[in-house]
Amino acid sequence: MALQPLAIHDLADAVLGCVCAALEETATKVEGQPPCPDCRTCVVPGAVAWDGCEDPCTGEAGGQLSVSVARIYPSTTSTFPSEDRTVRDLRECAPLPVTAVELVVTLLRCAPGPTEEGCPPSCEEQEAAARVLHVDAFTVYNALLCCVPRTGGGRRGRKFVLGASRVVGPQGGCVGIEQRVTVALPGCDPCPVFEGSAA
Repeated sequence: MALQPLAIHDLADAVLGCVCAALEETATKVEGQPPCPDCRTCVVPGAVAWDGCEDPCTGEAGGQLSVSVARIYPSTTSTFPSEDRTVRDLRECAPLPVTAVELVVTLLRCAPGPTEEGCPPSCEEQEAAARVLHVDAFTVYNALLCCVPRTGGGRRGRKFVLGASRVVGPQGGCVGIEQRVTVALPGCDPCPVFEGSAA
């Protein structure tokens, strides 16, 4: 069966929902930890725009959570997540064993800034922001470990490779984390033949 047209988008949407749920749960367990951003939580096209780390609904520091697709490439069952660079032509219109999708999860929160007098943020403000950042990184990392396998069928769930978590910012009043994960989607079987293509 061919890879469904919405397979990649549905995967990104499922990851977004899973991470948001994990942030909500962590906020109930860790005092002072902000929950999943209410109004700036979405699947986005391409690079993430830092539209703002304040919640536009309340004006509070709710943050911004997004999932985007960094790249899509062919792989194989035995070499995933390596890219399959096999040269193909009409004689080899065989189904791809695996379609690899690299997702980027970005979570931004407000970073402490200078006072109206131009003084730098205090060590206490910096420490509080660092604590939120570290808890966010831990939560996103663990959420992906648990939920990505459940987005696919089979006894062991979907195969994936979790990348390193990277701190982004501070920039424009925001600081946050970027977490990459590469997920294996089943290849098409058999390959579809589109109108205008040779059978």
